[in-house]
Amino acid sequence: MSGTTSHPGAKPSVPYSHLYVDAQGVSHQTDCALTQYELKGIGASAPQWINALARGEATVVFTVQPAGWVGEWHENPAPQWIVVLSGRWWVESMDGTRVEQGPGEFSFGEDQGCVETGGKKGHRSGTIGDQPCCLMTVQCHVPPERVPCHLT
Repeated sequence: MSGTTSHPGAKPSVPYSHLYVDAQGVSHQTDCALTQYELKGIGASAPQWINALARGEATVVFTVQPAGWVGEWHENPAPQWIVVLSGRWWVESMDGTRVEQGPGEFSFGEDQGCVETGGKKGHRSGTIGDQPCCLMTVQCHVPPERVPCHLT
C-alpha cells in the first residue's frame, strides 16, 4: 500500500537564478522558477511534488571557496546547477547584475560562449563574509541554450 499525503498544498514554484548568454554573447542573470511539478509517489512512498528535468549524463562536483576568495572573469565549465550548502557567495554577470546567495539557494550557470567585452567574459564570483562557501555543482553534459528560464 502506498503512503498518503493528507495536505499536499498548492503546486510549488521554487525560485532559482539563471546566468545565461544573449545573442550578442553577453552574460545576464534573471530570476526564474521551477514550476512543472507533478504530485506522485516513488515506490511505496506518499505522493510528493516532483519536477524531473531532462535526464542525461552529469558530473557532481563539490567546492569549498575560502573566505575572501574571488574568481575573476571566467565561464562555467558546462551548464550546471550550483547549490549553496553553507556560507554565502556572489555572482556578477557581464551586464553588471550581482546575485548573492546563501544556504539552500541555487542557480543555473549557463554562460558558455560569451564574447569578451571590455575585459569581461562570463562572470565573476566570490565569497561573502569571513566564512568559506561550500557549493555542490551538477554539471550537465548538454549544449548550452541562450534562452533565459528555459528550465521550468
